[in-house]
Amino acid sequence: MSSTVARRGVPLLAGIAAAVLVFDVLTKIAAVATLEQRPPLELLGGAVYLVLLRNPGAAWSMATGYTWVLTIVAIVVVGVIIRIARRLASTGWAIGLGLVLGGALGNLIDRFFRSPGPLRGHVVDMVSLFAPDGSVWPVFNVADSSIVCGGILLVVMAVRGIEIDGSRAPGKEERSDG
Repeated sequence: MSSTVARRGVPLLAGIAAAVLVFDVLTKIAAVATLEQRPPLELLGGAVYLVLLRNPGAAWSMATGYTWVLTIVAIVVVGVIIRIARRLASTGWAIGLGLVLGGALGNLIDRFFRSPGPLRGHVVDMVSLFAPDGSVWPVFNVADSSIVCGGILLVVMAVRGIEIDGSRAPGKEERSDG
């Protein structure tokens, strides 16, 4: 583990999380201000639509009656990331965890501060792929994209055997035989 990576892991995680959070909040403000009460805006020949949706559930509106559970899960995820961050010495893990943390915080802000009230707020989604109503792919936002991309990166890191502290899992050492 490089001491340089160890020193920059937490600031990298925090910087990425902050950037995702700011971008998510700004895009949600813009979506509410410009997409409310208007038909979906078609982009890229119908590959992408901008449409305002207030989602009480998760992807594909699953768990709509359990908004408070989704909120608790997001709070736990944020807590776990903050707790394990002190061991962080891998750039890949810092990026992945920063994306997940920023996305979780972005959606948590909606859950706490949007209607119908704290722990039950509906998340603002605005990007729909291939159909204006989310029938092909769930309508999503910057936070959702960050969570998915961060999660994929974390799975790749784990499959490659790279630990959060930058070490290699036993049996996953780099091979130099070509």
